[in-house]
Amino acid sequence: MSSDLHVSVLQAEAVQALGIEPSGRYVDATYGRGGHSEKIIEQLGDSGRLLAIDRDPAAIADAERRFKNDQRFNIVSANFADIDQVIEKNDWQGSVDGLLLDLGVSSPQLDVADRGFGFSRDGLLDMRMDPANGVSAAKWLAEVREDDLVYVLKTYGEERYARRIAAAIVAARGIAPITRTLQLAEIVKAAHPRWERHHHPATRSFQAIRIQVNGELDAIAQILAKAPAVIKKGGRLVVISFHSLEDRLVKRALRTPPPPADIPRHLPLPETAEHPWKTLGKVVKAGQAELAQNPRARSAVMRVATRVA
Repeated sequence: MSSDLHVSVLQAEAVQALGIEPSGRYVDATYGRGGHSEKIIEQLGDSGRLLAIDRDPAAIADAERRFKNDQRFNIVSANFADIDQVIEKNDWQGSVDGLLLDLGVSSPQLDVADRGFGFSRDGLLDMRMDPANGVSAAKWLAEVREDDLVYVLKTYGEERYARRIAAAIVAARGIAPITRTLQLAEIVKAAHPRWERHHHPATRSFQAIRIQVNGELDAIAQILAKAPAVIKKGGRLVVISFHSLEDRLVKRALRTPPPPADIPRHLPLPETAEHPWKTLGKVVKAGQAELAQNPRARSAVMRVATRVA
């Protein structure tokens, strides 16, 4: 799948928010198809460096093809939750000038049927960011308890009819394995009592299952907690979220100091704990021109902060 088919959301705004220094060190923790990375590279001088991270083999292949002759660029195959390990291996601890997180699913992932992320075309029900690791959506649905499925649909999909949909999925899998995207979409569609205009009834359920299969919210929480140790003082964090669950985690991280590593989470923070972030400007959303070209940008929300402690 060509990278040309993927349009990075808030591309110009995100790169501008990083405040690129030509000799700086930057991390694009969600390479996707390289839209943001390309614009960052354009502003780097000979001594500048960009480290990109992705766990999708197709994204890694795209990066290696596009930037194979650029010594300023390096791509690492990893979950961004492990950013501390990636940074340590590159000896970049506390020296990163800017960290970018674009939390959306890339267009190639959505549009390639057998990745299983969407339901516009029939494909294997996979949904894994890294198809070589973890449990596919089909396998997870075959084994999950009904109550746990209800929790995932309600919590990760904010699905109002989670219990009804979960019951329908469990009943259907008792008749035949659920292995195809359109098969699952039809089950959810038939169980959903109220359809929203311009909104497929399976949208929230697919989102919830994808988040569960990939451990997305836990990974976001981990990288946000690790970011202050990665970014140097005065460096910037830029995060683009696509639904309220992601944005809630970002807002919380930017407003509440993360607990020191040696203090259990259930204990209160000491009063001397300093907050590492200062937010910069207001929330940024896609403008009308971008929305006209890329409707998927309509739910994007960008937040920017600088490390101050």
